[in-house]
Amino acid sequence: MPVAASAIYFLNLRGDVLINRLYRDDVGGNMVDAFRMHIMQTKELGTCPVRQIGGCSFFYMRISNVYIVIVVSSNANVACAFKFVVEAVALFKSYFGGAFDEDAIRNNFVLIYELLDEIMDFGYPQNLSPEILKLYITQEGVRSPFSSKPTDKPVPNATLQVTGAVGWRREGLVYKKNEVFLDIVESVNLLMSSKGSVLRCDVTGKILMKCFLSGMPDLKLGLNDKIGLEKESQLKSRPTKSGKTIELDDVTFHQCVNLTRFNSEKTVSFVPPDGEFELMKYRITEGVNLPFRVLPTIKELGRTRIEVNVKVKSVFGAKMFALGVVIKIPVPKQTAKTNFQVTSGRAKYNAAIDCLVWKIRKFPGQTEPTLSAEVELISTMTEKKSWTRPPIQMEFQVPMFTASGLRVRFLKVWEKSGYNTVEWVRYITKAGSYEIRC
Repeated sequence: MPVAASAIYFLNLRGDVLINRLYRDDVGGNMVDAFRMHIMQTKELGTCPVRQIGGCSFFYMRISNVYIVIVVSSNANVACAFKFVVEAVALFKSYFGGAFDEDAIRNNFVLIYELLDEIMDFGYPQNLSPEILKLYITQEGVRSPFSSKPTDKPVPNATLQVTGAVGWRREGLVYKKNEVFLDIVESVNLLMSSKGSVLRCDVTGKILMKCFLSGMPDLKLGLNDKIGLEKESQLKSRPTKSGKTIELDDVTFHQCVNLTRFNSEKTVSFVPPDGEFELMKYRITEGVNLPFRVLPTIKELGRTRIEVNVKVKSVFGAKMFALGVVIKIPVPKQTAKTNFQVTSGRAKYNAAIDCLVWKIRKFPGQTEPTLSAEVELISTMTEKKSWTRPPIQMEFQVPMFTASGLRVRFLKVWEKSGYNTVEWVRYITKAGSYEIRC
C-alpha cells in the first residue's frame, strides 16, 4: 500500500511549524501538537523514526536543522514514506541551489507550496523528478549565497517529458561523438582460516554507466548470467556456447530498465539517462574467484618474541596486476621492535593500529611475495591476557578482473537515426572485507 499521507509538516528544532500541507481531512490540524508533546519534548526523537499516538502514526526524519513529519491515519508503507521524504529533499535542493535548511524554507514558501501540490495528490506520491518538474514549474528558488551550482535552465519540448514514460531523459540531446562507458565494479568479502579454507565469501557488484548518446537510444545489455543464457538458448532452440555462466543473487535495477521485457526475455533493455548512473546492483555467493590467497604462519617464542611469515599468492592471470595492495598484519600492543624482510614492496610497523603494514604498489599475477619479520615484545607482569590474534586484513584493486566471473557478452545500441556508437567496458575488483585468520 502506498503512503496515503494525511498531512506533512516541516518543523524547526524548537518545534515551530515552518510550513505544512494537509492532504486529507481524517486528521485534525493540531496533530503537530501531539508530535511536539509526546516525542519532541520527551527527547525520544533518536529512538525510533516511527511513532504511534492515538489513532495516527508519525514518520519523521531530520534533515539539517529541519524535521519533516508525515502523519498517516491508515496502515501505510513506511519505507515508501521515507523514500518520498528523501526524494522530496533532493527535489527542493535542486531548486534551492543545493541547500535545504530552515532559512531555505523560509525564503521559498510559495515555491514549496506549489511543489507540495505537485508531488503528492490526496496523500499519494506523484512524480518527484526534478528534470520533469522544472519543465512546468519554472520558478527559481531563492538560492543560498554559499551555493555555486549553476541554475538549471528549462528545456524545450516539455509535453513529451510530462506525459511520456521516459522521465529520466529529455529529448533533443546531440553529441558529436556517441560513446558509452560501462564499469563493472565488484567488492570481495572474505573470511579465511589460517589453513586456507574459506569460512565466508561473497561478492557485491554494481554496473555503472556513463552515456553520451544523441536522441532516444534503446540499449540492450547481455551478460553471462545463467538465467539469461538459458532463456536465450530456449528462444534460439539451441544451446548457447558462452563459457562460464554465473548465478546472480539479489539483483536491483535502475528505474530505466524495462522490467516487463526482463521478466519475459531475461535481457536488460533500457533507455538510459544522460550522463552517469548506476544501472544495476547484484550479489554472488557461489563460484567466487578469489584474487589472492594468504598463508600466514605466526609463532610465539616465549613472552618476548614473535616470528611472522606471510605468503601472499595472486591467483589471477600473469598478464594482469593489482594496484595499491596493502596487507595489515596484527601484532600485540606491547611491541617494542620489529625487523623485516620482504621480497616485494615495503613494510613498516604502525604503532597506532598495532599492525605490520606491508604495501605493494603493483602486484603482478601468478606471483608469491613473502614477508618475514621478527617482533620483540616488552615483557610486562600486568599483562595476563593472552594475545587474541586479530585477522589479517587486505586492501587491493585489480583492474580487468571480476571475482564473480561476470562478463559483458554484448552491448547493443539502437537509435532511429542509425549513428555509430563507441562502447568502452572496464572491470574492477576491490577488497570489501578481506580477512584471514592468523
